[in-house]
This record gives sequence, C-alpha cells and structure tokens, in this order.
Amino acid sequence: MLEFEQRFDLQSDVVSDILKKEASVCELTEEYHSAVDARILNVQSDGGVLYSWKGATGTTRIGKYNRGTKQNQLLYSFDKQVCVSSCSLNQEETLLAVSLVQNTRGAEHLRPMSKCLTLLIEIRPINNTKVLKAVDCRVKVQFLQQDTNRRSVLESHLLLLTEDGYADLYHVLLTKQEGYRVVIANPERLARTVERIVEDFSWVQWDGHTQRLYYLTHKDHYLLRCVQFYPSHHCETVMELPLELPAKAFPTIKFVNLGFDHYHVEKPETELVRMEVFTNRIGSMCVCYSQLLQDRRDRQTGTREVMYTVVLVHKDCSKTFRVSLDGEQLQQEVTQLHPLFIPMGYYILVYLQDHFLHCVNTRQEEMICHSLFFSGRDVNLGLPRGSADVTVLHSEEEPRGTLLDLGSGEIHAAELSPAYLLRILHSHTPTSYSGSSSSSSSMAHPQHLAALHCLLVYMGNDPNVELQVIDWLCNNAVANVDSFDRIQEFILASLYRISYDRSLSLDKVLPYSSVFDMQELPQRLLEIPGVLCSTELHIKAALRGKGFWAELQWNTERTKYLEAVPNPRYKTSQIKAEWDKLVCVCECESVCVCVQWHSCRNTVPGAHFPL
Repeated sequence: MLEFEQRFDLQSDVVSDILKKEASVCELTEEYHSAVDARILNVQSDGGVLYSWKGATGTTRIGKYNRGTKQNQLLYSFDKQVCVSSCSLNQEETLLAVSLVQNTRGAEHLRPMSKCLTLLIEIRPINNTKVLKAVDCRVKVQFLQQDTNRRSVLESHLLLLTEDGYADLYHVLLTKQEGYRVVIANPERLARTVERIVEDFSWVQWDGHTQRLYYLTHKDHYLLRCVQFYPSHHCETVMELPLELPAKAFPTIKFVNLGFDHYHVEKPETELVRMEVFTNRIGSMCVCYSQLLQDRRDRQTGTREVMYTVVLVHKDCSKTFRVSLDGEQLQQEVTQLHPLFIPMGYYILVYLQDHFLHCVNTRQEEMICHSLFFSGRDVNLGLPRGSADVTVLHSEEEPRGTLLDLGSGEIHAAELSPAYLLRILHSHTPTSYSGSSSSSSSMAHPQHLAALHCLLVYMGNDPNVELQVIDWLCNNAVANVDSFDRIQEFILASLYRISYDRSLSLDKVLPYSSVFDMQELPQRLLEIPGVLCSTELHIKAALRGKGFWAELQWNTERTKYLEAVPNPRYKTSQIKAEWDKLVCVCECESVCVCVQWHSCRNTVPGAHFPL
C-alpha cells in the first residue's frame, strides 16, 4: 500500500561511526560492540536526530546526526552513566537542555534525590551547567525556534512540560565572551524569567515545524486548545475545540512528539484513548483519536469493536467509525488494539495491523465511498517491522508521511503506491471484510471509485499514472459493472484536480463525482460491511490568529455558509438540461428553415434553390 524511502538508520549512520571514534580513543572490547546502547532521544524540525550512547570509558554521551551533511557531532559527555529521558538542542547549538531520571537499579535508588533532574548546559564551549528543576515527576524539554532575522539578539527560549500538568517557558539571555564563548547572562536570575504558559493539561502535543502546542484540559468537558508561538516569541491561544471523550480518558499525562523516554514504560491498560492532531498547509486540520469499547464485546461470537473519530475542523464536522474485529484474529492484548494514524496529504490512514486499513478522505468526506477500506489478515501496510513501535513524524509542509521505528532506529518517508491502487482498479474482487463472494462484489464498487479518485486527484500530476488510468478505462469500457459511470468520474475528477488546490471551500461547490447526480444511490456506495459511520455537524471550534489560522477560519466559515445554502454544488445534470434545451432549439430552427425552403420553392415556379 505504501512505498518507503529510508532517511535514517541508527546502526549504519550512527553506531558504526561511534565505534570508529571510540576505537581511536581506547581499545574496544568485544562486549562493548554489543553494549553501545545507542538510543534516539528526539527528532528536530530540521531533520536532525539527537541520540545518546554509552561511552567505552563508562560515560553517557549525547550526539546529533545532521541530515544535511550526514555527519555526527558530539554535544556533551557525562562523566558517568545516566538515564536521559528528554533532550533538546537550541537552533544555534549553544545550549543543550536535558532531563535525567534517577537510576532505580542497584544502590543508587536508595539515595535521597529527586526523581527527575532538568539541566541547562552550555556547550559552545562546554562550560557551566544550570539546574532548572529537581522534581519527582517526569519533565519534557523543548527549545523554540529562533527568528533568523534577529541574530543580533542572543537569546533562547525553552519549554518545560511536567507530568504534573503544567508548562513553563524560560527566556534565556546569552552573552559572548572572548568573541566565541556563548554563556548564560546572569544565570542566577534565570528563575525570574519563567512564564507559565499552560496549566492543568492531561494530554499535550508539540509541533516543532509550526511551533504549536496542543493541549487538553478537562473540567466540565474536554477542551482542546492550541498555543501558537511566533518568531518574536509572542504566543497566544488560537484555537478551542470541545471534544467528546470518556470521563477518564487519560489517567496519566500523555506526551506526544516531545521526544522519546526509554526509561518510562507506560502500562498498556492506562492508554484508554490515543489522540493526535494533524494539519495541512492548505488550511485543514484533523483531530484523530481512538478508543476501545470493551463493553461492546460479544462473548458468543468473540468479536470486539474498535472506535475511532476523525474531527475535520476545516469541514466543521466529525466522523466516528466503528469497526468490528473478528475474535479469531484478536491475538494482541485488548489494551494494545489502538490503530496508527498516518497523515498522507489530505488522507488520514488508520491502520490496525492484521485487522484493517482505512484511508479516510478528509476533503471528499461526504460519502464513505470516496475512502478506501481493506480488512482481514492479509492487510499489510508494508511497514518493515510492523507497527508496534512506529511513531509518526508529521510536517504540514511535507506531502509524504514520515515514520520512525524506535525498535530498529530507522526513519522512513512513506507515500501511497500508485501501483497498488492500479491493481485495485484491475481487480474485480478487492480485499473484503468477510471474504464471501457477495461481499467481495459489493466492496469492489466503492473501492474502484475511491482508488480512481485517489489516482486522478491526489496523484493526478503524474502523467504516467493518468495514462495507465486511461488504459484501464479503454480496456473496461464495455464491461462496466460498477455502480457509477467510470468515464464521467474520470472527467469530473480530472477537472476537479485543476482547481481543488486553490481553496478548500470549493469542495462544497465543484461536482467532483457523478454519484451526486444519481436519483437513488446504490446501497453498496453508502456502506462498508463491518463498518458503522456516524457524522456530527457543527463541532463549535473557536479560531483566531493569522497565517494558517486565518486560512483555517476562512475555510470553516465558508463551509458553514455553503451548508446553509440549498444544493450549493453544481451538478452535471444541470449541464445536461441546458444541453437538451440547446438541442431542442437547434432542432426547432432546423425545422423552420426546411418549412421556409419548401414554401419558397412552391411559390416561385421554375426558380432553382440549391439543396
């Protein structure tokens, strides 16, 4: 289903380089080759990878892999082995923020010390170390991006997010000494610069590419908010969105996209809800979350139901899907059955390994037949090592998805495979949920329609793909067994592709599918066997701000306006009516000319009128 391109491999890009450099310092033992213990700590917005490893002399070291130069750089070395739970590097690479957790093994856990120690370290050159926090809860650290036009001002801004549910912003002023040494100015006054940004959150997500902090609060109901940080380091709350979640959706604080803590093992039963937010540069936003309905299990049949919701903020609606899972396929623990959400352009891929794959169309969302759905044991996304340890690295400027496999330490760029979609078109019995012939036949129609639209609209800029679709149309023009007009779908989807990128609001106006002209839609285009879908309109999102947020607000308001207008979409049946009227007029004019000709010929004997 997906095509992968490897961008980073911890073993070949980092570990091999570490062994070479360590060997130049001291003689390495055979045991050390297997005890390097290199671990990814964070992935920066520029693609750089922060990692730690055990030095040959009993130290813990932190380094950075530069994606552009493909070089490794040593940032800092601790004189003993420590447990790094969070790490962030400022844009100028002069400061390193690190959170260390207490080693609970051996005798060290008996020492009276805090559970987590957060440090701010000067690394150009290595100089002072400042303790920011010493608390008994986990702390995440994240530097904000600097304004590249303000190089004359030496400052850095650091976010500290704690497991106690609050986020602080440290404004760190720097100064240069001896022309090259960058140190903290007045470190004793650093605590006075702290600004409390967020309080009482139960879930938080960081987006480094757009400098946004999403967080969830719960009083009477759950409320999703977003804080936008600007290049001037001014910040404001730009979004509030109420969400319908279980009363105790997050028993413990959930951190998303804030690095990787290899020393914190979250109990599976505590992850009742999994949630992520994805945005796209065209002005769209999707809030995706899943939950397990344990009380909906049928003990006789052994089936279980998974529910996931995709909130389409730009469409002012949300869609909730319920998928029934076959009891014979439930080999994982119940609490581990959370699907993986992968943004792919304006598609959201919802993938549960060995169970189902749902490609949710977030632009043509009105009918379920414009989204692809596969199910069964044969469903395979093509991930190199499955989806157990896969994390999505999202960037709204990147049309392709980026996946990190923590188990192998590999980062892959992923995109939809046109060859796979073309095979769906050529297949008369695509993968179905039950595997029966009748179900396979009914599933073929919406899958053909969804695959055709994905090829023509999402991948339509590739002329080779378009030629292969045309070839499929020509070879199957006679045997048209689908519930829709293939030729008309091809024309409408191709025309829609030309203008769809200009504005999201055009989706409510443009006739992108022939199914809207059908007087009575076939049932096979309205449902998917084993899947229930419900739609909620008017999600009551409050938006403000500039840039992306102004575009998102415009798209949302235009969508609300067009929903209030009766039949806003221009239908091809209107074109046909005008065409029939024009043909009728032409036929009438032709009859009148013939009558006049015969009349003149009869009234003027002997006159010659050319036929």
